[in-house]
Amino acid sequence: MSGHSKFANIKHKKEKNDAAKGKIFTIIGREIAVAVKEGGPDPANNFKLAQVIAKAKANNMPNDTIDRGIKKAAGEGGNVNYKYVTYEGYGPNGIAIIVDALTDNANRTAANVRSAFTKGQGNVGTPGCVSFMFDKKGLIIIDKEECDMDADDLMMMALDAGAEDFSEEEDSYEVYTDPDQWSEVDAALKAAGIVLVSSEVTMIPQNWVELTDETAVKNLQKTLDLLEDDDDVQAVYHNWDEG
Repeated sequence: MSGHSKFANIKHKKEKNDAAKGKIFTIIGREIAVAVKEGGPDPANNFKLAQVIAKAKANNMPNDTIDRGIKKAAGEGGNVNYKYVTYEGYGPNGIAIIVDALTDNANRTAANVRSAFTKGQGNVGTPGCVSFMFDKKGLIIIDKEECDMDADDLMMMALDAGAEDFSEEEDSYEVYTDPDQWSEVDAALKAAGIVLVSSEVTMIPQNWVELTDETAVKNLQKTLDLLEDDDDVQAVYHNWDEG
């Protein structure tokens, strides 16, 4: 899976991500609510909730905020009406885009997503039209400058913890896992004092596409910005090589 590093893109977007931390917490709060409704408030007996809690901690959500979210969701019971929806489509030059949303109004979300694609000269496709081009994986990124451990030792630690693959890039190490093993590998690396740049379950493109036309780049960026600013959108995946 090596050959394409997300590290530069993550550093480039750091300021924007820091400003959007409030949205990240809102997104995770909704996921907690749905997980509690579906499987109860005890993460020991609710694997989905345990995964959301791991995601919350990976995004530095305070423990008391997580606990409040679980208690609130448990108290609301049937009042949680969010549901997961996924949209797939194409941006300029056939760039593949997947949009995960968690919404209490599917009609509103569908209209907003369609509008974002249209404004960027793209279009929403049918379910499954681009998802076959991606693999769902846990991805943990470590900054080389912040890691004192030898690359081989780090790789062995990650593989022993359950990782599937390890890649050494120019500025970073990338650890790939099965989605169900991600939280265990994340916890093992943190327990060893490894500082993580990012840690998430994501959709990784099998092939990356470069854009050389300035207009196409602007249109694609317009679509991605509109989607990422939408409160219902949980995550946006694409195969554009931003490097």
